[in-house]
Amino acid sequence: MSTKPQDQAVNEINTARRGALTGGASLAAIAAAAMLPLAATSEAQAAPAGKPVRKTASTITTKDGVDIYYKDWGSGQPVVFSHGWPLNSDSWEAQMFHLANNGFRVIAHDRRGHGRSSQPWDGNDMDHYADDLAAVIEALDLKNAILVGFSTGGGEVARYVGRHGTKRVAKLALVSAVPPLMLKTADNPGGLPIEVFDGIRAGSVKDRSQLYLDIASGPFYGFNRPGAKVSQGMINAWWMQGMMGGHKNTYDSIKAFSETDFRADLKKFDKPTLVIHGDDDQIVPIDAAGRASAALVKGAKLIVYPGAPHGLTDTHKDKVNADLLAFAKS
Repeated sequence: MSTKPQDQAVNEINTARRGALTGGASLAAIAAAAMLPLAATSEAQAAPAGKPVRKTASTITTKDGVDIYYKDWGSGQPVVFSHGWPLNSDSWEAQMFHLANNGFRVIAHDRRGHGRSSQPWDGNDMDHYADDLAAVIEALDLKNAILVGFSTGGGEVARYVGRHGTKRVAKLALVSAVPPLMLKTADNPGGLPIEVFDGIRAGSVKDRSQLYLDIASGPFYGFNRPGAKVSQGMINAWWMQGMMGGHKNTYDSIKAFSETDFRADLKKFDKPTLVIHGDDDQIVPIDAAGRASAALVKGAKLIVYPGAPHGLTDTHKDKVNADLLAFAKS
């Protein structure tokens, strides 16, 4: 069956969205464009559960009927990026642009419920996230891939390895990533108390838009630190990506990234692994995350960025780009 009508619809939707996000458009126009449905034709409707994954020019439809948007740039060995909460694949653009310009094929998808992907009511958990990542990898028939996960995306990558193994994987990278376990428990005393995540949930219900502005203008990029050079552009981009995500999906994802235990998944890592983390990460503290993950993965290389915040893929993008490129080429 030809996908041309669907591809045209996708292009029209993306054109409308870009028009709303440029030229001084109102916030109402931005929100309206962000909520335009990606599946605009009957051909793009969700496949019945149990059917094979379907691939179009820019989406796949999973076996449980969720449309996953992806971007695929360049050529060469594939590098697959998984993004953080509540963002989308656009958050990786600096790294994707750099690696694609240096001989790699780069792929990133919008997690279910985020960005341009479908917003299902259920299935907003790490097992589904990992299976969606597997669906993208298999639909594109990627082999010898380098998987890179940021924050929640690091959990997605870890759970992918736990559920699907590493037969298609050459290397793994965890950047400011949530594993092994964010939540403080009896056997994870270095984690954060549940009240922290309850507070995020409460903020999401009360005023999600303001919550996202507060996170982006404060601890995410370290803009709350004395002497910090604040980028309004970074704040705006973070807010925009967050608001493109579904309310229920981003709400459910708080539980997924904070309460999922990845310790068993990390022990299944059997490929070269790079861990990058800032030692001033106020969102995912390095001792309970980056350092703990590096200790669990045999032979993992840990690179600590002194003074770097959680969102170092933007604040320290030149160094991240260089470190990821060197790792990919090694």
